[in-house]
Amino acid sequence: MSQNQNAGRSHNIKTDSSSSEWVEQFKYLGTTLTNRISNLEEIGSRQKSGNDCYHSVQNLLSSSLLSKNIKIKIYRIIISSVVLYGCETCSLTLREERRLRVFENRVLGRVFGPKKYEVTVEWRRLHNGELNALYSSRNIIRLIKSRRMEWA
Repeated sequence: MSQNQNAGRSHNIKTDSSSSEWVEQFKYLGTTLTNRISNLEEIGSRQKSGNDCYHSVQNLLSSSLLSKNIKIKIYRIIISSVVLYGCETCSLTLREERRLRVFENRVLGRVFGPKKYEVTVEWRRLHNGELNALYSSRNIIRLIKSRRMEWA
């Protein structure tokens, strides 16, 4: 049926002894499944969960008591695992890739902290290229693509 014919109707799927309601989306094992092709809602949900994790460990990432290696491990184990959960089945657009890279650069900026110019003694935030050079692992997009290939 077309969308106009479906408007206002409730859909039930009946089997031998039970019936189920037709829904637009539902959450299964932490992943939001929809009847649309777009993964925008799921990626947004994963990024929101990653932001929640980031804010819960933000004090650890900016602490001077922890080494950079410990902070990177916190990022890899806690934050990126939440963001990358179920990424094997997502197809990313350039816009979604950009949003994920911005998220990763924000977290890495907190991990590595600002840089001090020796000559002018001023502090500044690290540029994305500098963050990529300091972070020796694959970026989040390459990690998603490699997981997708392993899954296939």
